[in-house]
Amino acid sequence: MLSRAIQRRACGPSTVAFAGGAWHIVRGFSHPGPSMSYTVYGTRRSSNFSIEAALALAGANYNFVDVDLDTNAQREEAWARINPTKKIPALRLPGGEIVTESSAILLTIADRYPQKKLLPPSGSAERAQCFRWIAFFASEIYPMVEIVDYPERFAGKSGKPEETRTLARDRVRERFLIFENAIAGDPWILKNGVTVADLYAANLTRWSAGDDWRKRNCPKIEKLAAGIAALSEVGPIWKKHFGGAK
Repeated sequence: MLSRAIQRRACGPSTVAFAGGAWHIVRGFSHPGPSMSYTVYGTRRSSNFSIEAALALAGANYNFVDVDLDTNAQREEAWARINPTKKIPALRLPGGEIVTESSAILLTIADRYPQKKLLPPSGSAERAQCFRWIAFFASEIYPMVEIVDYPERFAGKSGKPEETRTLARDRVRERFLIFENAIAGDPWILKNGVTVADLYAANLTRWSAGDDWRKRNCPKIEKLAAGIAALSEVGPIWKKHFGGAK
């Protein structure tokens, strides 16, 4: 039995999303099986931006299903059947298989569309650097984001949630500065063009550090994000997730 929140979502349209030159409406968490399109599950201002952007750069058709965090839809068993960790995002491949974890999804998309050069050539030093920074964001920053957003989950019954939040935010800022100093391209991470690592970086740097702090201390990161937002294929997706902010 679905919860009332998910019943409402299953009966009504979810967020519309770009798919192959048109805007499509998908309903609920169900899927009819193999199709010609990908299905992206998530919500706005989440790491779904980087996944949608990668699909757009690949020229792939996709639908978007909104997992409503305001109603805790991601905590429901109906969602757990798609992602047992009860987190977003997730990607359903055209064959019906599910991929979770943002980094894995981005690498899957790049692997499926090698002609789009969303990663540098296999075996190259540049490709290794892309893997490095994707892993860096997944391991060093992403876990801190959850603590900044939900410090009470980590402080314990006798802990201090706001102190926990501050410590996690400080860690995020330290890691942002490491990344800021390593950006070699202008505006991309690498000198030889945009990759899925840039999409991931532009996405995750929108969170947790504070907009004013980031603008004062991370000019390269801000320029990278502005470059991503300016890509013709990606601009409408950026606007959907982040509005006019860079």
